Amino acid sequence: MMTKKIRTDEFKKEALALAERNGVYKAAKELGIHESQIYSWRAKTTKKASTSQREAELAAEV
Repeated sequence: MMTKKIRTDEFKKEALALAERNGVYKAAKELGIHESQIYSWRAKTTKKASTSQREAELAAEV
């Protein structure tokens, strides 16, 4: 039976920074996670940032 590990926001942030410096493959291998997990976290972070930016732009218009 496989248990799901809960990763903290801090862990994800550090993993993304490591992937930026060393590449996704090396970061995933070093952290013992799948590359796809880093890509998923990166996509969510990018989406969240663009959504927040758009909300700020809309608020400025009002």
